[in-house]
Formats: sequence, structure tokens, C-alpha cells
Amino acid sequence: MDDDLRAAAETAIHQCLDLGSDESLAVVTDDKREAIGEALYAVASEVTDDASIVRYPPAGQHGTEPPAPVAAAMREADAFLAPTTKSLSHTRARGNACGAGARGATLPGITREVFVTGLDADYETIARHCADVRAQVDDADEIRVTTAAGTDITFEPGDREFLSDTGDVSEPGSFSNLPAGEVFVSPKTADGTYVVDGTMMPYGLLDGRELRFEVEDGFVTDISDDEVREQVEAAAEEVGRDAYNLAELGIGTNVGVTALVGSVLLDEKAAGTVHIAIGDDAGIGGDTDAPLHLDGIVTDPTVYADGEEIDLPEP
Repeated sequence: MDDDLRAAAETAIHQCLDLGSDESLAVVTDDKREAIGEALYAVASEVTDDASIVRYPPAGQHGTEPPAPVAAAMREADAFLAPTTKSLSHTRARGNACGAGARGATLPGITREVFVTGLDADYETIARHCADVRAQVDDADEIRVTTAAGTDITFEPGDREFLSDTGDVSEPGSFSNLPAGEVFVSPKTADGTYVVDGTMMPYGLLDGRELRFEVEDGFVTDISDDEVREQVEAAAEEVGRDAYNLAELGIGTNVGVTALVGSVLLDEKAAGTVHIAIGDDAGIGGDTDAPLHLDGIVTDPTVYADGEEIDLPEP
């Protein structure tokens, strides 16, 4: 293991998890992310004798449930880390693990570059920016996002709470993405238009391409891009209209991300951006189960809470 991988793994094990010598850790990975999984396992093994690593073939879509033995490993451990090709964040396996008291983090689509760069973060600063954003949006009945590219969409949180992803998963049942840094909510409903001009799968960095989405009563009703539409249509064959659920509004708070790199995992955390997701929200305070969760990053937004412009952190 090279020094850069070790340093990033040590940040995850020591700073984010604060893993104890008497605790168990399950590292869940797949065939394409094995090197990162092995780095995390190696550092964890220096802390505890009860570390394990479970590997399985990459899933085809974000939010796909892992095999039963993988879900069991996450649920039975004190802590887990999941560097995988497709996200386990919005799965019942992850939710059940945290519900059973396990704490941990998913690292969906993680690459060596993002692992090394993204884990090199000031987590106290991230937590401070999360708290500042939360103070401005927590009690709002309505959040509006606009951009010069054509975004104009209004979200109503209803009785659903904003949550913070600070990277601190030291408490039982706590959960984070790594790299970390966002404030997010699964809105009760939403209406309007949003234009993704930053990063979105299957493209990565959009480089001038703009993807337009129309939203009515909390559901996406029109998608301008054929490939993104096909992903949602495929999920709709399984769960119907729930695949079109407007699942998430997120606000990036990681000031260390100074430029988008084409990784949704890292780019959605970039300070001064928002991201909006389609599909599953059951793991973040909603009630929709869907076999996908598609985030799109919107750059240079203006965000209003009950009509008042909020101060976004700047990179």
C-alpha cells in the first residue's frame, strides 16, 4: 500500500470512525474497488483484531441491494465502510445496519484520486459550514433554487428534517458519505425546473452539456436527456411512478473541493453547489423505495429560504 492510500485510509478509520480496539469493522467492496477496500482493511487491522473484508461483483445501478451475506456483515458489525462501484447509501441493507446500531460510511464510485484528495479534508470546518447552512434552512417552509442556466424550482420540506453529512460517524447508528460535506433533505414535494450543468451519471463531468428536468407535485415529469431518461424508465419497469420521485435537495459544504472532477461522490459536496436527486429517498427521511438514486450537480445557484437569500459556503 502506498503512502497516499494509507493516509486516506487512516483518516477514515481514525478521524471519521474513531474505531476502537474492542470493535468490529466490516469493509464491503467489489471487484473494481478492491485496492481501496484492502487499504481500509489493512489500517483497520492495525487497530482491531475483529476486522473483515467482503467483496462481491459490482452492481448495475446505484441503490441496488447487495447480496444477503454482505447485508448481514454490515448489520452485525460495530462499524462498516463500503467503497463500492455503485452506491449502497440508499439501500435497505445500509439502513438496517444503522438501525441495528452499526455506524459507517459509504464511498460510492470512489476512485483512487477521489479517495486520496477527498479524504484530505478539514472535518471541523465542514461541520461548521453544515451548522451555518442548517441555521438558515432548518425552519423554512419553502426552499427555492434558481440559476442563470434556467433552474427555478421550489421545494417544500414539510415535516421532513434537513440532515448534515459532516464525515463524523463516531456515534452508534450514524451514517455518512465519504468524502463528506453536505446539508440535505428529502422534500415532501417540489415543483419547477432544474438544469444540471455540473456532474451527472452516466456522463460524469458535463463540460457544457445541460440536462433539463421538469418537476410537478414531487415527481419528475420530463427529462431532456435520452440516457438519463432510459435509466429512470428501466427502474420504473420495476417500481412504477416511484422511480420518478424527486428524492433530494442537497447543498454542498466542503470548501476543500475547489473544482468539479466528474465524480458525483466528490462533486456533490463542493461548496457553492446544490444537487438534486431522482428516485429512492427512504434512507434519508422519505418514504419512497426505488432501485436508483440519481444525483445531478447544479452550479452557481442562488438559494432562498422563505424568500430570503441564504449565504452559501464558498470554496
